[in-house]
Amino acid sequence: MTMPSTACPGRDLRLRRPLKLAVLDMSGTTVDEGGLQDEAFSTAIRAEGIEPGGSRYDAMVGYFRESRGASRHEVFRSIFPEDAVVAHRANRRFESTYDELLAERGVKPVEGAAEAMAELREAGMKIVLTTGFARHTQNMILESLGWMGVSDLSLCPSDAGRGVPYPDMILTALLALDLDDVRSVLVAGDTVGDIRAGQRAGAGLTVGVLSGYHDESALTGAGATVVVPSVRDVPALVTGR
Repeated sequence: MTMPSTACPGRDLRLRRPLKLAVLDMSGTTVDEGGLQDEAFSTAIRAEGIEPGGSRYDAMVGYFRESRGASRHEVFRSIFPEDAVVAHRANRRFESTYDELLAERGVKPVEGAAEAMAELREAGMKIVLTTGFARHTQNMILESLGWMGVSDLSLCPSDAGRGVPYPDMILTALLALDLDDVRSVLVAGDTVGDIRAGQRAGAGLTVGVLSGYHDESALTGAGATVVVPSVRDVPALVTGR
């Protein structure tokens, strides 16, 4: 068994309340999309005249990468704050390009992700999959993986109000599944935004995984209770095996 790589001092995982719900991020945590996002983003901003090699292009790409997990709509509003029409158009082009790439190339599960979800369910937990993508894109990803029935619920920002780093999707999941204590929620993700969303929601356990974008120091700095190499290591935090 792979042991957690780090945990916050003074936090004994054995003293948690029983965990009943696992809120798992998709891209980078349970889903390996192979760089489709970066390609679609580049296409979207180049269509608006932002060409590679310039400082504005580099700044936008850097912001997009650091905002992994956030609502893509909000990301485009942030990088084109002066023109809502341009922001909307760029977001639509990003979505359509991503969908085309997804249909052409597909995505794959992070190794061990399906097994991890099965183990969490065997441990008595409900499963929710979250994303910063639009609903139709999330459904395309789930369908391509054969995952439409693998979780109790799937959520995107438009279902809840806002994406990460806000707690909206986590709290929406809690209410939708009729659970009464946010401390019974485990949140796992590969980005600082995922961890901050878990912290802001008051989740009982926030787990950073190293299969995606942010590194251990960033995840720990954001407040992760524990950081593990992959989502496949998450069930051991619940079962103790």
